[in-house]
Amino acid sequence: MIPQTCRDSLARMKFLQTSKMEKPLLNDPAQPPTDELLGKILNESYPAYVAMMDEVTSPGCGLEPMWRYYNDGKSWLCKMVFKKKTVFWLSVWDGFYKAGFYFMERHLQGIGELDIDPGISEALSKVKPFGTLYPVTLEMRKKEQIGDLLRLIEYRKKLK
Repeated sequence: MIPQTCRDSLARMKFLQTSKMEKPLLNDPAQPPTDELLGKILNESYPAYVAMMDEVTSPGCGLEPMWRYYNDGKSWLCKMVFKKKTVFWLSVWDGFYKAGFYFMERHLQGIGELDIDPGISEALSKVKPFGTLYPVTLEMRKKEQIGDLLRLIEYRKKLK
């Protein structure tokens, strides 16, 4: 079994692999994310970000956001943690944010059984694994997308 620190590092690297045109923002190690900065970058998606953070950090969901600058990806990422378990990674882009989950192959069938947007399951069926992990990335722009995110969070929290 791969140690948690190695799995987190592999997940971060995969999460940040993008085309040359795309790159997450928040690239200044001296400028930690603030509400004001996030509001400027996310623009119209900022209300969806605030609603999502309120929901996932509420006692009912219980996630803890852990912002940190990662030199390997040259940007700030937010690791969303439940107890000691990484549930998903959050990155900030121009006008939206991404929530990245990583699942083992044995967990994929359960994702297909969730009441989520069929496009997520369809994209998952086409994704290539990164080692033993299968990425599921949600591009979040609207409050209406939070329901799918919450269902994936609850599913991820229950996995061993």
